[in-house]
Amino acid sequence: SFWSCTPRNPFGGPVYDFTGNLKRDSLLIADFLKTAPIDSLYRIHDASGVVIIVQEEGNGIKPSVGNLIYCNYTGRLLDGIVFDTNSESVARENDIYDENRQYRIFQFSLGGSEAIRGFDVGFRNLKSGSKGVLIIPSPWAYQDRTTVERVPANSVLVFDVEFLGLD
Repeated sequence: SFWSCTPRNPFGGPVYDFTGNLKRDSLLIADFLKTAPIDSLYRIHDASGVVIIVQEEGNGIKPSVGNLIYCNYTGRLLDGIVFDTNSESVARENDIYDENRQYRIFQFSLGGSEAIRGFDVGFRNLKSGSKGVLIIPSPWAYQDRTTVERVPANSVLVFDVEFLGLD
């Protein structure tokens, strides 16, 4: 109906349940953190639900929206299966190497559209030069999309990141 408070998808079909998936993922993340052997200097539990685990503190500054971020990353599912990396050696070790891909430093604009939104949340909480782990709930990652190879819909993602620098 025209006056309904229920969000409508203009293309038909269900509307993505951001809040419900974030709540479900927060429980999965809490369970994961109880048993995950991740060394850290400290952890940041961002209000968004993204968890930033700082393993090495960088000496640089924290980025602002619009900064160009340079980083290395390896993405895993909660079960440890690697689904993506910008490192050729890591790709080969995990049988996800793609000969048509260029493995190089990943760069994205903070607040832009080149990376998942969880990267924006995670990197704005890190100083340049830091190494850490970003645990990203599905609403801040690929949501319910099934088009990302090796990533099931509504997956919590774990990224090992190295914040190389910014412009």
